[in-house]
Amino acid sequence: MTDGGRNPYAQGAGGGRGHGYGHPARPAWTPPPPPPGGGIPPQPGYAPSAHRRSGWVRFREGDWPAPMDLLRRVRLHGCVWALMLLCLWPLLLTALWYPLARTAARQAHRRFPVQAYPRVVDPFMKRVQDARAWAALAASCLILLVYGTGQDFAELQAQYLLRVTTTPWLVLLTAPLIILAVFRLAPPSARPFMRSHLGSSGRAALWYFGAFTAVPLLFATMVGLSELFGSIRPVIMMGLLFPCVWMLSFVVFASLTLVPSVFGLSRVHAALPALVTGVLVWELAAVNLAFSGMPPGPVPVQLAAIVGGPASVTAIAWWELRRLRDRYGVRLRAA
Repeated sequence: MTDGGRNPYAQGAGGGRGHGYGHPARPAWTPPPPPPGGGIPPQPGYAPSAHRRSGWVRFREGDWPAPMDLLRRVRLHGCVWALMLLCLWPLLLTALWYPLARTAARQAHRRFPVQAYPRVVDPFMKRVQDARAWAALAASCLILLVYGTGQDFAELQAQYLLRVTTTPWLVLLTAPLIILAVFRLAPPSARPFMRSHLGSSGRAALWYFGAFTAVPLLFATMVGLSELFGSIRPVIMMGLLFPCVWMLSFVVFASLTLVPSVFGLSRVHAALPALVTGVLVWELAAVNLAFSGMPPGPVPVQLAAIVGGPASVTAIAWWELRRLRDRYGVRLRAA
């Protein structure tokens, strides 16, 4: 993970006058190369060690096996396959979805490679954020189990869909304002570097929101044409269903890279992801309150559920900014 050529969380990167604008750290001393003929010769019978990627990394990078390779790994008789398709027909839908998802994942990784959108990660802060997320999930489930009604459980899916659909647009409206404030606070010498990395983040955001907007447009077109031309409705449904599913899969796999890195804003300034998160969580709480109303339970429980989540996220974001400043010298203004 890098921040303009260096990782502010890396050991030894906080010395000097670092303030998160990508000044390179002092190069580490490297030992001289061994003399010719020296060192340990290659040993017979031992293959050179290679770094093996984990399954999650291969999944994110779109390195999925081909459908025929998967079928060859499962050695079943043809009659068994026919019986499974007749009895377990959802497997047929999975078999149709897999090639679309595979190509969408490869295109998403090609358009938004993980290495081009780094995310500055402090392992300690990552554990704190994960613990807060699990604690918030447990508290929400406890409130629903104790005070929730049938209607509250029925609205869970609508609330989740609302959060998924509104979060990207809130990021699109909020992030430019925060970036503008950071630009005003930054010293003039750091602004050209920040501006050079801001262009790639802006292009990634435009591509992502274009694909994100194309999903409901394709779905609305499919429904409208099927109602207009009722005689050939199955043909229209099947013809537009595959592009809609492909675009939805592309958005999902692109989100795995762009959303954690906030479109690569850590390259512009290491403090931007924490700042955007601290503001965005209050906007999401306001949207959820406006559309879904108060959570179940007595008034103290409702206030704790509404304010507790955003306040805890903001506190952790502020703690991360303090940690960036104290340990690694990352500052919003010049050092």
